[in-house]
Amino acid sequence: MDIKVQNEFYQLTVNTKGAEMQSLINRHTGQEYLWQADPQVWRRHAPNLFPIVGKLKDDQYTYQGKTYRMTQHGFARDLEFSLERETDHSLTFLLMDTPETREVYPFVFELRIKYSLINRLINVTYYVTNPSTEQPLLFAVGGHPGFRVPMTPDLKFSDYYLRFKPSKSRIQIPLSSDGVDYAARTLAPTDVDWRIDHDVFKRDALIFQLTGTNEVQIRSDKTPHMISLNTRDAPFVGIWTAYPHEGDYICIEPWWGIADLNTATGELTEKFGMNRLAPQERFRAKYQISFT
Repeated sequence: MDIKVQNEFYQLTVNTKGAEMQSLINRHTGQEYLWQADPQVWRRHAPNLFPIVGKLKDDQYTYQGKTYRMTQHGFARDLEFSLERETDHSLTFLLMDTPETREVYPFVFELRIKYSLINRLINVTYYVTNPSTEQPLLFAVGGHPGFRVPMTPDLKFSDYYLRFKPSKSRIQIPLSSDGVDYAARTLAPTDVDWRIDHDVFKRDALIFQLTGTNEVQIRSDKTPHMISLNTRDAPFVGIWTAYPHEGDYICIEPWWGIADLNTATGELTEKFGMNRLAPQERFRAKYQISFT
């Protein structure tokens, strides 16, 4: 079911399946900012990733001596959320564990996703709660919004570039055929603009390790229009578009977690980048989107 919320500047549509943004429209110009999910290229708009980010080695993991199977990015993006709270300018969705989720993920959890329109900002906030009184909760969470590029019909995908703020070098982590090759990470020159075309993504996503506040912008010198995603605490960001099935979009993905390393043992308690919540604890993470 689609649910809409709006303010003076934007109208946001979110579907209860996956609590996924479907549409984000400028109310003054009618411009749509989100990718509209061409099933021949990429059938999603802006999925939410939980309880893993990326792929597990062989799509499986082990916990307390038992092996479980889980596909890329976890199950939350394909499950029905409930609308827990609605205000004039915000929507909060809730997903809780069920007997079915515990078959593949043996934890109790509460995942809330809140969308807030604050002037010209769209805030996306994740709240993960561990309701257990005994068992820790191991999880990853992340966003995967796909933005329309080019933003105007007179431009091409290759007219755009990425700009990182603050202007400094960042660690780039390559992907290999069997996982994230963390040992081969390098210092990337993200203190300069990165020209993009589809071939940049022929080896899958660009992954950067982050510290502190970071902003990734999609810009072109041929238009004043710009897309910006800001995060204060995400340890990783992925930048991706499908290849070789080309589409007019780029995803900027703030991650609190990462795919399995190519050296992963498969043991969940040893998985790199996972978050751990003690019983009754709560986790909060947020990113912001803005447009000009």
